[in-house]
Order: sequence, then structure tokens, then C-alpha cells
Amino acid sequence: MRSNQSQLSPPLTVQQLYKSTAVSSNARQLIQSGTIRPIPPKEAALAMNSEGFILLDIRPEWEREKARVSGSLHVPLFVKDIDNSPITLLKKWVHFGYIGLWTGQNFTTTNSEFLQQVEMALPDKDAKVLVACGEGLRSMMAASKLHEGGYRNLGWLAGGFNRAGDSDFPAVEGPEKLQYATIGGASYYFLQLLILLQAVGKDG
Repeated sequence: MRSNQSQLSPPLTVQQLYKSTAVSSNARQLIQSGTIRPIPPKEAALAMNSEGFILLDIRPEWEREKARVSGSLHVPLFVKDIDNSPITLLKKWVHFGYIGLWTGQNFTTTNSEFLQQVEMALPDKDAKVLVACGEGLRSMMAASKLHEGGYRNLGWLAGGFNRAGDSDFPAVEGPEKLQYATIGGASYYFLQLLILLQAVGKDG
């Protein structure tokens, strides 16, 4: 059975939080300066078809399974945390109690081989790469890492797939709509109920 869970990075230590904040701040500066180009979902297809941008999906596999743009590359920035040490297990239980039950979000950890895996998939660092995730935050971090790794023609999908309309990416695979792929847990079923009620209301 395919899981409806999307997953999130675990609570950060002070050092990790500082580093994450620094990366996010650096990414915003790169975007604001135009070094990394923000591309809205409505303009993404044109950027890919006319300008040669390659779409790099950095979402975890369980989100990508629900919906993905045909032909996009996939290298996850976060991967499932398989550490079962007592401290990590305790954090997982706390995380599930506060967040996981409603959102379906579970523990992940940063993919330590992210840059190397992108380099294997895209060795040409002059290639035009459009980095995308669900909401735009993880892809902002990923774009910053790629810039630090030597990629210089980077685009960032502003707002992520969540902001995409049904026609923004004409070729989409998977059982869900692209903009709903990050939703999991009880909130996923709540969303399905809202969609059903909207459909019933239109029919009525």
C-alpha cells in the first residue's frame, strides 16, 4: 500500500539550526541579487521548453511518488532517518505526537551525498537547473548548496509545486495533483473531504 505520508527534517540542534538559518539567509541573498533566478510555476514550462532549464526535483521519494513532472531529475535533499538510537527514537515519538499525526510528517535527515549525486546526474555545472520542492523552502536550501558547489545557472521554483496550477506542468505522473503531494497524515484526508464537498456543491 502506498503511504500518504510526507516527511520532514527532525528537530535541529543549536549548531544545525544556526547553519540552516545561515544557508537560508544566503539563499535569499542569492535570489534577491538575481544570482539564482526565481521562476514562478506559471513560467516554469516556458523556462524548460524555450530556455533549456532542467527540472531538478529535490523532494523525498514518498512525496515524488504521489506526483511528479515527467522527465524531471530527482535527487532528494532529505532522506529517511534510519537511526534507531534511544535519543533519536525519543525525538521521533515526540515529533509524531506534536506534528506527525496531523500532517503525516516523520523524521528525515539531510542527504549528505546530495551534491555528489547531483554532480553524477548533471556533471555540466554550466547547465541551467531549475530546483524545485513542495513549498519552495527546501529547494531554496538546495539551490544554495548547488551554487556553493559550483553550479552557476540556477533557477528556483518560487513557492514550489504547492503554488502550481493544474495546467502549469502539462505532463504530470502519479495518483495525486502536483500541488497536493506534500500533504499527508490526517490533513490529507481532511483535504480529500474538502475536495469532495466542493464537487458535491458544484453538482448541487
